[in-house]
Amino acid sequence: MNKKITIRDLAKEAGVSVTTVSQILNNKGERFSKATQEKVFALRDKYKYVPDFNARNLILKSAKTIGVLVPNIANPFFGTFIEGVQSVAREADFIPLVFSANKNLKLEKYYLSQMIERSISGLVIASATMTTETIKEVISFNDIPYILFDQNHTQDGARVQTSDYLGGQIAANYLLKLGHRHIAVLTSNNPTENLNHRMSGFKKVVEENNLTVIDSQDVVRAPLTKAGGYEAADKVLATGASAVFAANDEMAIGLLRGLHERGVKIPEDISVMGYDNIYWDDYVYPRLTTVQQPIFDLGAGATKMLIERINHNSYEARVQSFPVKLIERDSTGPYRQK
Repeated sequence: MNKKITIRDLAKEAGVSVTTVSQILNNKGERFSKATQEKVFALRDKYKYVPDFNARNLILKSAKTIGVLVPNIANPFFGTFIEGVQSVAREADFIPLVFSANKNLKLEKYYLSQMIERSISGLVIASATMTTETIKEVISFNDIPYILFDQNHTQDGARVQTSDYLGGQIAANYLLKLGHRHIAVLTSNNPTENLNHRMSGFKKVVEENNLTVIDSQDVVRAPLTKAGGYEAADKVLATGASAVFAANDEMAIGLLRGLHERGVKIPEDISVMGYDNIYWDDYVYPRLTTVQQPIFDLGAGATKMLIERINHNSYEARVQSFPVKLIERDSTGPYRQK
């Protein structure tokens, strides 16, 4: 195996100092002659020299890396969120390191400690299980700037968020406007705070319209996944509801398949509504009605806030809110008397 070319090797062959080579390669070599600059660049290209990242960090005292901790990287929601992170990080010359802990607190702490050991510049935390204690124990103690998202409404610190309560109200008002009066809810068997806010907003609208408060038999609980929604199909049908509001789009998409396999027509027999507006919603059949969270913008906004904190050494507890809105498609329709 060939020996890796170092900056010292380039300097030696070019007949200049290591500092000279470093400044030229970092576009700070204006004070050197054009011939010297061209010689250094030519040697870089000849040997396909790549700077040693760790050595560069020691010199610059900045890793320019962002740790991103998400609950489930397989969820399309977080795929789009990470795209937003990348778009801003790339423009600012930061590199995002993405970790998915699958809601495992022990694994989250491990990833956090490993990122801190590698001198990351800051963190974006979108975690359902991250607690105030963990943040104080692992992050704040090491004086690392961070931005929270989603399940951390009660946490101290800067965050990006949407109004889940308003989103639940939007969903309820829409289904009531279609004439539905018996509505089932499909939610997590281990709901996070943001899901509870979502369902509280939904329930509040139902109560304000003098309808029966959502009874326990009309609330179906399952894992917050496509498989969870799919396996809940029989329980949803057993409620006798004319419409169902799913806590997220993944559950709704799984439910669509489960209902289809049972010969249920959507929305003729039952309307199905989700939450999030992941990109799959336009490609399932029927296309899924949902409440949109601006997922890409949330990732981009969190990263922009984080980089501002890093660059200005600021720990101000800012909160940036993003709007939610109804996206009407084909999986919902007017109430039909059975």
